[in-house]
This record gives sequence, C-alpha cells and structure tokens, in this order.
Amino acid sequence: MKIYTKIAIGLALGVIVGPLLGAKALYIEPFGRAFIKLIVMLVVPLVVASLTLGTASLGDIKKLGRVGLKTVAYYLIATALAVSFGLLLANTFQPGVGLDPGVKAKLLSEYKGVSEEQLTKAMEKPGLWDIFLSLIPSNPIKAMAESDMLPIITFCILTGIAMTMISSQRRRRLVGLLESINDTMIVLVDIVMKLAPYGVFALMAGVAGRFGYEVLLTLLKYVLVTILALFLFMIVVYSLSVKLMGGISPLKFFKIIRPVQLVAFSTCSSNATLPINLKTTEEELKVSRDIASFVLPLGATINMHGTAIYHGVSALFIAQVYGIDLSIASQLMVVLTATLASIGCAGVPGIGMITLTIVLTTIGIPVEGIALVMGVERILDMCRTVLNVTGDSTCAVFVAWSEGALNWKGAGGKASSKSS
Repeated sequence: MKIYTKIAIGLALGVIVGPLLGAKALYIEPFGRAFIKLIVMLVVPLVVASLTLGTASLGDIKKLGRVGLKTVAYYLIATALAVSFGLLLANTFQPGVGLDPGVKAKLLSEYKGVSEEQLTKAMEKPGLWDIFLSLIPSNPIKAMAESDMLPIITFCILTGIAMTMISSQRRRRLVGLLESINDTMIVLVDIVMKLAPYGVFALMAGVAGRFGYEVLLTLLKYVLVTILALFLFMIVVYSLSVKLMGGISPLKFFKIIRPVQLVAFSTCSSNATLPINLKTTEEELKVSRDIASFVLPLGATINMHGTAIYHGVSALFIAQVYGIDLSIASQLMVVLTATLASIGCAGVPGIGMITLTIVLTTIGIPVEGIALVMGVERILDMCRTVLNVTGDSTCAVFVAWSEGALNWKGAGGKASSKSS
C-alpha cells in the first residue's frame, strides 16, 4: 500500500474516532506532536546542507541572482494574485452576511484572542534597515538552534557563494561532507515517514475531539468559501503553471505531490513538510537538486499563498459581520498588506492568525473580530498549508524549467532540450 494511501486512511480514521472519544482524544494527540517534532528535528540540518549545496552548485553569482530573482518574483506575484482571488470569492458569496447575531455574540464573549505579546509583536512595523539587518545572523549557530529560518538562509547562501571561490580540492571535501549530511537526512525522512499514518491519526483525532463539528457547522459558509478559494487557486493557477511552464500533466503533478500535501494538512507547518517536499520534488518531479535545494527552503519561509487567501477572505468576512463596507481602496490595501504579512509568516502552525491582526488593523476592523474565526482556525490552517507547500513545488518546477534544469521526460519549454 502506498504511503499516501496509509496517511489518508489515518487521517480519515482520526476524523471519525476523534468526536467519538471527545476529550479522551487529547490523550492520543501527543503521539501526533511527537511525529511533528521528529520531522522538525530534520529541518535545520537538511536546510543547511541542501541550501548550501544548492547555492554552491549554481556555479556563479549571475546564475544565483537570476534564480533568486525568478523565485522571489514568482512568490510575490502569486501571493498578490492569491489575496485577490480570496477577495473575489468573498465579495461574490459574502460569507459574513446573515450570521446569526446570537452566534456572533457568543463567539465574541468567549474571545481570548492572541496574547498581548503576540499582538504587540505582530503590530511592530520595523524600518527598512531593521528588516535588512534581521536577515543577517549575528550568531549562525544561535539562529540554527532557534530555527530562525531567514538568517539561516542568508548564512547558507553566503557560505555556498564562498564555496565557489575556494580551491576545487578543498571545495570537494566540503561538498562531500554536505552531501553525506543531506543524504543522511533523506534516509531519516524515509524512516520518519513510516510513522506518518499513525502521527496523522493522532493529530486528527485530537483536533476533531477538541472542537467537534458544532463550531464548523456554525461557520460553515465562511469555511466553505475559504476552502473553495484555496481549491480553485490550486486547480487553476498551479495546474496552468506546471503545464505551461514545465510540460507536466497537472493530474500527474498532483498525484506525485499528494504525500507532501497530506503531511502539510496534518502538521499545519510548511517547515515540518520541507524534508518530504525536498525529497519528492527532486526525485519524483525531477527538479535538479541545486534548484530544489534553493527554491524550496526559501519558499517554506516566504511563500504563503494559502495564508494570503485566508487573510483576504477572513478580512472581508469579519468586515461583513460587523457591517463595515470596504471600499475598493481598502480592498487594495488588503491585497498589499496581506501580501507583505504572508511573506513575513513563519512556516509554523497558527501563525496566520497572528498576522491577520496586521491586516485587520490596517483597514480599521476591530481586532476582536478574530474571535469570529478562531473556532475553525485549525481546520483552515490545515487547508492553507497544503496550498503553501504545493506552491513551493510549483515554483521549483517553474524555475527549473526556465533554467533548463527540469529532468522530466517530455517536459516542454527550455527544459525539453536538457532533460535526462
């Protein structure tokens, strides 16, 4: 039986068993958290080895700049498009119109919100130099210990560039060491993934047991509009992307990426999904190692298409519940703010809820409105993480195709002449 089939079975059983066990399901959830910790354990060494190797393998500064520019441009454009997509569906279906006043009052009365510390941090508006300086680690080892991904990425890219400047004999030794670390991490990924069906079952049972179906039914229209926006964006934008800029059948692409999506769905973490995504994109989607090792770690940190859609739909939903009519200018501000906030998200569970406060405050919507969506946050976090990691792989296919580094037989465009 394929691993994604086992994961799907574990997920389905967790959804069924969780509500039956109720509060007792929380005793199962720690096994799922242990599974997440096992995956997260591999992220930093895998990123350090793969991204440094990927940068060094690009060969020269010009190619690095070209690949980096394409990657960031793809993520920025697609993220802005994702926010607009969410706003379009929220305007069309108006999920916040007609919400029962009693339900609204109950949700707001139970509002615990984000902590004062989280809110303060989310609302901080660092200057341009602060943003720039935050990319540079004062202590790379400390950044790795704290899993602070942006400084880690900066350090790895600079190290990879430096490797191209040392003698070939010394570079070979370092490359050999990093390749050994990378290969070892991939083996560990295979071992940990054997536990995935059980970890997914435990996670889903805990979630379903804690929240049940009542909250979901109360906010069903909002949930369905958000999931519809996520689904349509994936089917339309990603399908066109891999087909037109990769020559890969969308059906085959989604079949290959299915295990990655299932892990993303269960863990709600782009970072936790990175090890299996690297392995799948390189081995199954045939993206060259240097491109995959550069694009995917960067994407797990700055690419949040699903979070961007969530921001757009949620902002409009809350505004509609409060009876606030957002002008075109305000909605354009949502696009801009949500794009920047999404790129600033860490690839960890629940971060979208924190950055949503930035969007709401920018357009003058009470932050307390977050209470209206908190009950279904975990469910939507699962769904939007699927889109986030799928977008990472889609970008890797695009960049590889544009660089002639897509080794897929029959791949179109530039890749076809260099495929193996």
